[in-house]
Amino acid sequence: SFKKKKFFICLLIKYIIVDLHALLRDGNLKNWILDTISFKTISANKNTVDKKWVVVDADGQNLGRLASKVAILLRGKHKPNFTPHVDCGDNVIVINSKKIKLSGNKWEQKKYIRYTGYPGGQRSLNALEQFEKNPNSIIEKSVKGMLPKNKLGANLFRNLHVFPDSEHKFEAQKPTKIDLNKVN
Repeated sequence: SFKKKKFFICLLIKYIIVDLHALLRDGNLKNWILDTISFKTISANKNTVDKKWVVVDADGQNLGRLASKVAILLRGKHKPNFTPHVDCGDNVIVINSKKIKLSGNKWEQKKYIRYTGYPGGQRSLNALEQFEKNPNSIIEKSVKGMLPKNKLGANLFRNLHVFPDSEHKFEAQKPTKIDLNKVN
C-alpha cells in the first residue's frame, strides 16, 4: 500500500514537471510562469531610486544618536530596495544645529584634530571651540564619519544640508518632517 502511494506520488510529480516544461516552451507563458514561481531580487539604480527630501530637527538630540540615524537616512538603509553600491538614500535637511547636546564632559574633552600639511602643523579644537566657530560642522563631521570612505560616501555627503536655525532654503522641495524615533 505504501509502495503504491509512493509510486503514484512520483508519477504525479513527473507529469507536473513534464507539463511545466511544455508550458515553458511556449514564449507567452514563459515570462508569466517565471514571474510567478520565482523571487527576483530588486536592485536599485539611479533611475529607479525614489529620493525624498526630509527635515530632521536636532533640538535637544544627542550628537551621536542623531548622526547615526541621519547616516541611515542618507544611505537609504531604511528602504526595502536598499542597494549597497547605489545612492538610494534621501536628501536630509538638519535644522537647529545650535541646539545639539553632547553627553558627559564632551564639550571640553572631545577633540577635533586637523593637520595643516606643514611639519608640526597639527591643530586641535575642543567641541565647544569648534561649535562656536561653526555649529554645523560638528554634525557634519560626525555624520561624515559614519558614511562609506569612498566616492559613494562623498556623493552621499552632498545630500546632507545642515542649518543652525529652524530656517532653511529648501522649502521649494516640500520636505517632510521625520521623527527620528521611527528610523531603525
